[in-house]
Amino acid sequence: MTHHSVIYIPRQHDFAELTQVWENSVRATHDFLSENYITLLRHLLETQYLGAVNLFCTRDSHLRITGFAGTSPGKLEMLFIDPAYRGMGLGKKLLDYAIEHFHITELDVNEENAQARGFYERQGFEVVGRVELDGLGRPHPMLRMRKKAVR
Repeated sequence: MTHHSVIYIPRQHDFAELTQVWENSVRATHDFLSENYITLLRHLLETQYLGAVNLFCTRDSHLRITGFAGTSPGKLEMLFIDPAYRGMGLGKKLLDYAIEHFHITELDVNEENAQARGFYERQGFEVVGRVELDGLGRPHPMLRMRKKAVR
């Protein structure tokens, strides 16, 4: 039994560490975002977004946060993995936890982030809609994805 198999609930004192994981992940996967926009999003994440969702995370053996996710009712709002820990199944673990414990059925993903879209498609989500602008009105198209009904 490793620490990676345990889901932790982070507290407000973890927000700085969560924000750093977010930034590491975004810099590795969102090369389409400008430096200024990353700075703005980082501030919003730390001061507003993290406190507005149900947060849960994975940690390594030293209890450093390796990935985290956040949900609102029915929706996955965020899921980020530290790049040093990609490919270990943490994203799937966090997503499965969100589905099982928070009953999420939908999420939004940056259209420009093909890796993320592919990951969610492999986990049984499909694109059901598209908007031209992201949540802050910037020209980064967003795809709405929904979990396919189990037939």
